[in-house]
Amino acid sequence: MDAKAMEVILEGSPLGAGLKEVAAKVLKGQRISPEEGLMMFETAPLSMLGALANFIRESKHGHKTYFNRNFHIEPTNVCVFSCKFCSYSRLYANREEGWELSMDDMLDKVKEYDNKPITEVHIVGGVHPKMDIHYFAELLRKIKAHRPGLHIKGFTAVELDYMFRKAKMTRTEGMQYLHEAGLDSLPGGGAEIFDSAIREQICADKVDAEGWLDIHATAHALGMHSNATMLYGHIESYAHRIDHMERLRSMQDRTGGFNTFIPLKFRNHDNEMSHVPETTLLEDLKMYAMARIYMDNFPHIKAYWPMLGRQQAQLTLSFGVNDMDGTIDDSTKIYSMAGSEEQNPSMTTRQLVDLIKQAGRQPVERDTLYNEIRDYSLVPLEDQANLN
Repeated sequence: MDAKAMEVILEGSPLGAGLKEVAAKVLKGQRISPEEGLMMFETAPLSMLGALANFIRESKHGHKTYFNRNFHIEPTNVCVFSCKFCSYSRLYANREEGWELSMDDMLDKVKEYDNKPITEVHIVGGVHPKMDIHYFAELLRKIKAHRPGLHIKGFTAVELDYMFRKAKMTRTEGMQYLHEAGLDSLPGGGAEIFDSAIREQICADKVDAEGWLDIHATAHALGMHSNATMLYGHIESYAHRIDHMERLRSMQDRTGGFNTFIPLKFRNHDNEMSHVPETTLLEDLKMYAMARIYMDNFPHIKAYWPMLGRQQAQLTLSFGVNDMDGTIDDSTKIYSMAGSEEQNPSMTTRQLVDLIKQAGRQPVERDTLYNEIRDYSLVPLEDQANLN
């Protein structure tokens, strides 16, 4: 549906004048303000948000829906921090309850994918005081020596902040050191909600919003790309979500270094916030739609299917999402331990392609930086049957 047709539909709808004006701005490609974004969050029907988000998504990408072939390494779930929403980590004082992979363990995991068309390894985990910046630099060098073409996306801003401070390096010095050792880009984890009052309640002891943003800005200044996330659906309000997205949108205006925005649904299993109910599917779809509408300078919006579940993630493809992450290959425990829909998060390439096609979309394999590798809508059916 083109913008003119949508304008006619909106004009004849029972929406209030304010919502119609904001919708008209979106259809014209104009940026909405934080106040307008909050009004949409609070008053717009899901049908309107979905239509607008899908319009933007198709204007930017048509029916293309991206995924990559990746796996995760989680060096440890032992952590010096105690985030109340976290079901994954074990405090350093109780480290016998967690796991700590050795350097050889992690290299063996990389070698498991030798001769397989994997393009990315994603390295994140707990903040372990004995796994310092020099330890991880050695790991990066060994991975690159073994498989030079493998893109390493690693370490949240929380992990990096701790590494840099412990090594008494500036953020620029620390980031340059890891980049030269083989770190290619940063994931978006650790952002949670930027509002200081909310952070004080859910993750008081780790890097603050300004630190998170500065670490990503430092990476961007070195020519590295990164992702951005937001943990939603706990004790935050719509206003907090808008504030979070506004800070990211403003930084993207300055640096242009973010690839994608990933709303992450709070899961309440086995953590200190288990009394907080999880959001409904309708609220999830609203969040994804608003992300696509508000984050106008982010090229991509991703649904992380191991957290949402594959069917729910499939639905988001009609609410602004154009990326389904990757094959994962059962290599992450972060969300399965929190009670996510996917307890064994692994999909073959064939399963991902089918999932995207069932939603009427065009499956395209990408690398980490969204260079297109293969358009699976052009692959003959007999070849697709052999995908793994």
